[in-house]
Amino acid sequence: MLIVFDLDGTLIDSAPDINAAANAVLAEEGLPPVTLTQTHSFVGMGAGVFVERLELAAAKTSEPERLARMRASFLQHYETAHALTRIYPGVRETLTALHDAGWRMGICTNKPISPTRAVLAHFGWAERFEVVLGGDSLPSRKPDPAPLLGVIEQMGGGPAVYVGDSEVDAETAQAAQVPFALFTEGYRKSPVPAIAHQRAFDSWADLPAIAESLLPNPA
Repeated sequence: MLIVFDLDGTLIDSAPDINAAANAVLAEEGLPPVTLTQTHSFVGMGAGVFVERLELAAAKTSEPERLARMRASFLQHYETAHALTRIYPGVRETLTALHDAGWRMGICTNKPISPTRAVLAHFGWAERFEVVLGGDSLPSRKPDPAPLLGVIEQMGGGPAVYVGDSEVDAETAQAAQVPFALFTEGYRKSPVPAIAHQRAFDSWADLPAIAESLLPNPA
């Protein structure tokens, strides 16, 4: 039994740290800061797209040289941006319960792999997940299904369940033809009914039973 998780907005609330890193970069460029709400709206398509959205929001224009500086600086800040990040309530207990029930776990995120591994190590999760793919681990990133299918393949093949919080995660699961459980308290931008999913949950205690229900029935 395989279960694959998104990271930001699903297992952890990292937006405050992302916002702090973003505003540090903007300050370096003499640009005005962005709000936490704006930061939420920029998250989801990887660090490169995040910085593009950040520059446009703060500067109202895009300049290739400035954008390149901002991308490099953001990744530098992002690498150690852990101080404000929190694990969602119930996640630790649920991961333990899933492990004890025989589930094997992986991560498929658009967060770059270096800060992904850094934050997993920060929370003592370096060994918790068998396979971890970030937004720069493969030539494509979510919502392309390749990263999710890659995690599943590296774990030895399905059946698998994907757990995420956003429209991008839902599109990825649909494209990969993997059942999707939507965590409703993350960074989604649309109402829950507008996001394709098999099951939705707001309490992590509910996930083990939901994941079990999404597995195909044995023949």
